[in-house]
Amino acid sequence: MTEKPTNIRIDGDRLMQTIFEMAKIGATPKGGCNRQTLTDLDREGRDLFRSWCEAAGCTVEIDELGNMFARRPGKRPELPPVVMGSHLDTQPTGGKYDGIAGVLTGLEVIRTLNDFNFETERPIEVVNWTNEEGTRFAPAMLASGVYGGAFTRDWAYALQGFDGATFGAELERIGYKGERPCAPQEWDSFFELHIEQGPILEAEGKTIGVVTGGQGMRWYNVTITGRESHAGTTPIDRRKDALLAASKVFVRLREIAYEHGPYGVTTVGHVDVQPNSRNVIPGEVMFTADVRHPEADHLEAMGEAFRAAVAEACALEGLDSTIDEIWYFPPVAFDADRVAAVRRAAEAAGLSHRDMVSGAGHDACYVARVAPTAMIFIPCKDGLSHNEAEHAEPEHLIAGCDVLLRAVLERASG
Repeated sequence: MTEKPTNIRIDGDRLMQTIFEMAKIGATPKGGCNRQTLTDLDREGRDLFRSWCEAAGCTVEIDELGNMFARRPGKRPELPPVVMGSHLDTQPTGGKYDGIAGVLTGLEVIRTLNDFNFETERPIEVVNWTNEEGTRFAPAMLASGVYGGAFTRDWAYALQGFDGATFGAELERIGYKGERPCAPQEWDSFFELHIEQGPILEAEGKTIGVVTGGQGMRWYNVTITGRESHAGTTPIDRRKDALLAASKVFVRLREIAYEHGPYGVTTVGHVDVQPNSRNVIPGEVMFTADVRHPEADHLEAMGEAFRAAVAEACALEGLDSTIDEIWYFPPVAFDADRVAAVRRAAEAAGLSHRDMVSGAGHDACYVARVAPTAMIFIPCKDGLSHNEAEHAEPEHLIAGCDVLLRAVLERASG
């Protein structure tokens, strides 16, 4: 069949069975998944995905960073392909859908085209990006970052995980250090389906998020240094309490987010207090700060206000401080034509939808540097993700996959 079928629909039952089968690998007692990157469980998940792709008639290539590319040929193999995908790795207490849904809905699109014996003009590919989560090897979105030119291959290989292993050695150990260069190839489009990981779609009763771009992020490591001394004998006006200064910064960070609302968000996610003893005034505090906004000027202003807050809090107590910005990810605007293709697909499917900006980082944000890119969001229960209780309704996964299919066909059939 060469004409586009008018009744083409994905097999929703097959999609859900595939997701649940993958979820058995690294399954946790509370219903989630622990399939961290480059572990034996990650290898098992990769092997299963590869077997499914090959059974669907795809050719699977592995690049130098372990990214997996499953290609379904088109009538004109010389044309740049339309690519779909996300990631299969999870957080230590992750869910069944974060990342995984984007890979397996891509596989379902290919299976559906096979069902209808429909041959697209362009080739179609599904990709599994390595180490999106960044749990075992920081930073997040590592392999898509190399693909998009943000990092170098050898720098990534040398990264050491929390268990002392290096990224390059673990790639080789699990058998997924491929030969294909991890470098941009000419793609017509890249589409990534993902659960929203936030509460907006569910709260508004919308089925599809048409993602127009991604928030910018700044990550900081901060150390405030005071003086340890006895909690009972040191007068209150003679203390150099590093934790007191840090707490003032924490409060100010929340104020900064509100000042740059409604999209500004700030988080202190990790704090180390030394010596961490009940009757010793804290002499040193190390904490992390995560600052995000979808507009570059606001993100810059938030960073400056944060640095000023640290300086002011330390000056009041006569303390020293260091601030290291360990990661900067600029705001991303997705390709207007591909975003419009997603919007048209949602409308053609009769699904409620809204434009939105992604609050989380995704592989698509790095891919957008080198290929026209768009994302599709579907709701997740209570906006919960990075949690074993993460849940997406089958009807939403099926609807999102239908939108993905329609957007891909629009690009791949012409």
